[in-house]
Amino acid sequence: MYWFMQGLCALPAFLVVWSSATFIVSYIIAIYNNDVDVIFPYISDTGVNPPESCIFGLMTFISACAGVATIYARYKHVDKLREDNRCDVNSCLNKTALWFGEISCFGMCIVATFQETTLQAVHDCGAMMFFLCGIVYIILQCFISFYAYPHGCSKNLFHVRVSIATLAFVAFFPTVICAFYVKQTELHRHKDDKDYPFHVASAVCEWIVAFSFVFFFFTYIHDFKFFTLRVETEFEG
Repeated sequence: MYWFMQGLCALPAFLVVWSSATFIVSYIIAIYNNDVDVIFPYISDTGVNPPESCIFGLMTFISACAGVATIYARYKHVDKLREDNRCDVNSCLNKTALWFGEISCFGMCIVATFQETTLQAVHDCGAMMFFLCGIVYIILQCFISFYAYPHGCSKNLFHVRVSIATLAFVAFFPTVICAFYVKQTELHRHKDDKDYPFHVASAVCEWIVAFSFVFFFFTYIHDFKFFTLRVETEFEG
């Protein structure tokens, strides 16, 4: 049996590949159409003008749906480990992580639906939900991984998750702080602009946070090999 046919590991694998493709494809199309600068555009800048805006919106929505499914599957996996007394993870902690993860995915839907050039306030709110709740989610998952050892997570995998979460946490602050100093709203930037250094720092850190959050799910592939989910139908009356 191929590795992607074992358990539910195809779910996080699809999420990582599809989400990465979402950022990269829209970026390539935006560059080809000369809609953004080659060096350090914001991720949202690559999904402003059609046709890349349509592709970015559709692919981001699919990523959000895959994220919801993956986060829920992780929640059920940990919950099952608790029921079998194979880990000492607090139920409240597991549910809290679930809700932060789902809110983060909802933020992705807002980003995909409301473009920054049309309703910037709503777009920025969605982006903040995505980044902030996403970081909280992966941090909580690090604690869950610690308490789930050795049945729910290995030491090496725990260290990888902590490293990714730390990188995302550290990069989040310059993303937000430097963005407050960026005054130019045009998609094309110029090195002579006073706010250009802040734009570069904010944009670079934004890409780091986004890919850190996405690749955190890559660490789920090994765990997802060992379980499946099924739907049961019960008739009442």
